[in-house]
Amino acid sequence: MELIITEKNNAARRIADILSDGGASMERDAGVNVYGWGGKRCVGLSGHVVGVDFPAEYSDWRDVEPAELVHADVTKTATKSDIVNVLQRLAERADDVVIATDYDREGELIGKEAYDLVREVNEDAPIKRVRFSSITENEVKNAFTEPDELDFDLAAAGEARQTIDLVWGAALTRFLSLSARQTGGDFISVGRVQTPTLKLIVDKEREIEAFEPDDYWELFADLAKDSAEFEAQYFYLDEDGNEAERVWDEDDADAAFGVLRDAANAVVESVNRRTRTDDPPAPFNTTQYIRAASSLGYAAGRAMSIAEDLYTAGYITYPRTDNTVYPDDLEPADLLDTLSANPHFGDDAETLLDADDLTPTEGDEETTDHPPIHPTEDMPARGDLSEDEWEVYELVVRRFFATLADPARWAHLRVVADCEGVNLKANGRRLLDEGYHAVYPYFGTDENHVPAVEEGDVLDVTDARIEAKQTQPPRRYGQSRLIETMEDMGIGTKATRHNTIEKLYDRGYIENDPPKPTRLAMAVVEAAEEYADMLVSEEMTAELEADMAAIASGEKTYEDVTQESRDLLDRIFDSLGESREEVGDHLQESLKADKTLGPCPDCGQTLLIRKSRQGSFFVGCDGYPDCEFTLPLPDTGDPVVLDAECDEHGLHEVKMLAGRNTFVHGCPLCRAEEADEADEPVLGPCPECGVAHDADEQEIDSDEHGELRIKTLRNGNRLVGCSRYPDCEYSLPLPRHGDIEITDEECDEHRLPKLVVHDEGDDPWELGCPICNFAEYQERQQSRGLEALDGVGAKTAEKLEAAGVSSVGDLADVEPEALADEVDGVSADRVREWQAKAD
Repeated sequence: MELIITEKNNAARRIADILSDGGASMERDAGVNVYGWGGKRCVGLSGHVVGVDFPAEYSDWRDVEPAELVHADVTKTATKSDIVNVLQRLAERADDVVIATDYDREGELIGKEAYDLVREVNEDAPIKRVRFSSITENEVKNAFTEPDELDFDLAAAGEARQTIDLVWGAALTRFLSLSARQTGGDFISVGRVQTPTLKLIVDKEREIEAFEPDDYWELFADLAKDSAEFEAQYFYLDEDGNEAERVWDEDDADAAFGVLRDAANAVVESVNRRTRTDDPPAPFNTTQYIRAASSLGYAAGRAMSIAEDLYTAGYITYPRTDNTVYPDDLEPADLLDTLSANPHFGDDAETLLDADDLTPTEGDEETTDHPPIHPTEDMPARGDLSEDEWEVYELVVRRFFATLADPARWAHLRVVADCEGVNLKANGRRLLDEGYHAVYPYFGTDENHVPAVEEGDVLDVTDARIEAKQTQPPRRYGQSRLIETMEDMGIGTKATRHNTIEKLYDRGYIENDPPKPTRLAMAVVEAAEEYADMLVSEEMTAELEADMAAIASGEKTYEDVTQESRDLLDRIFDSLGESREEVGDHLQESLKADKTLGPCPDCGQTLLIRKSRQGSFFVGCDGYPDCEFTLPLPDTGDPVVLDAECDEHGLHEVKMLAGRNTFVHGCPLCRAEEADEADEPVLGPCPECGVAHDADEQEIDSDEHGELRIKTLRNGNRLVGCSRYPDCEYSLPLPRHGDIEITDEECDEHRLPKLVVHDEGDDPWELGCPICNFAEYQERQQSRGLEALDGVGAKTAEKLEAAGVSSVGDLADVEPEALADEVDGVSADRVREWQAKAD
């Protein structure tokens, strides 16, 4: 029996389908999918099924000094025992084994882990390695006809990264967390790549905070020739003889404006015409793909998740690549011919095929592992993909088109005019030939019309304007620009940079997009700079990255590099150990600053955001237990303190981060006071404890009757609830925002008035009877088709139904990782997003 091992279940399914020409069947073995045909079996892992960790005796943070972890042994244990058990049972019976994990450092390490698991139970079977850059029929079948050997050096490079990241992350995280007395779920996380990245963000924020704006003025005039009018800008020559538009002296600006305001004419002094060539872009590597996807609104992590799904489904090549030069064996005409059959791309593909030359553009980076990201010959129909997947797929297709298209050509016209000694200039541009813009509409093609004028022409001055402005602080890094900067500085790799940014968000170090550092982030970087600057040194991180590349090329060994890294960490601990108390105090102050709202109205001390033992957030006084003042916070999302302050109470406003449902709660004291003062209009009897009627519709007397009221809670939530709460807990949810109108129309079944919600800027929402509405909502949520969820197309819904998930209600109950393993082209992160939408 031949055993084929892939990196994930969805890759196993697709490869089995390709190699068996559609004849593979699937069996479940202890919950793991195994695909079989003839004498072959194919099983998918779930990424790493073996993890690195310290021995059990190092697990207690209180009993083990963080510095002891620096030279502790690292052990490997199965993290997915069900998959490991199935793999080894199959391996025992295998005559041949083929490893078909992704072709990169991480994939090679996963392949090496599979190799070791096989060898534990089967010492004799030959183990081969196949590599491919797209999961298409041609590439997969060609790869299996020419198997290779596992690259143990490349795997060792991945293993070194794993070990170094574990040692650095665990040792330093424990040190800082224990120093700040911040353990449990709120520990302070640091890492070898994470912390230098955080310093980039913090340094940019420091530039912004230190920035002091300067005043300047810009002047404009509208000029006209006959009926054609255009805008010109004032300029002057600075001390170096360069043209400048910003006027830094107000008196000079007023003087120039006075001339322009009173002038009737301007005389054309020079006219310059030229044609400029606008070259098409280079093929996509990972960084440039993320940059392009960000212009469409996709965060780096989301962009990579979609690309990985498209790759696994066979629609694009491997998305983790540095390469910007297509390989010699790529036949652009053949791929264009395939794409021409798609109604969305057919006309553009045909136009490119008619060109005399199909020489693609090239970037500066050429590698031999993976090609640049481009579409494959396996082409999806529009209905096969979700909206997001299709948008990204189209981006990749059109980038491929652009690399084969002609340059664009622009006509530029520069006019300089004299207005009574004051210089004016206008720059016009007109698109002569669309070139690649016709097939790649993601770059701007705005034109600026300036009429044809000649030297000596007298132009009318129809209007003059002066604009007072200020210089602006530098912009924060957007995610794509941050990844580009990390790449330039050698921080992280193409496979890890977007994950590093996600970790910074997850740990509460950055918020918003573009990312802004929290006070804790500033404190971690400040502490590292003062007490252990190597921790935030991009040079040190880049050097370690280079060392791991040296392992991959055979120039260094795993043992050499991990030992060097541990020795470096020893020196960091020598610096930190002497300042443990100072580091802890600094971090604690900053942790408090990130959670500070303002003065307590009862005792004047500080109100802070706190977390209860049950995990919910609330506002409490720093003077507890002497002062027990508290305020509730919404039960949805994680709170973030905003810069905006309440004018009445002097408290910072709070925003609740809850993905797409993020909202601003505002001042917690205002919300609480509003709830205390709010009316509670009565809707009718509580269906559980209210007035009941007999068969003749006569009221049945009872000592305890509850009635339903519209309640506003102190945490900002609104609901329909029983007046006898807490004795009766019957309640129904209401929208958080909008004015609620109680109409005269009554529900026949429940005898409650129907409600209408009026929210600013939206049409009125006829909520109806609150009991009927909630029942309909629950039924709708449980039974509605999967395609009702944003991001689920017809093809994806079909795959999910084949895995036993046929409704939104079914989706809410599944394990994301298990479903991702079941369904081709669906990641666990994607499943979690769908579940959040379903909720």
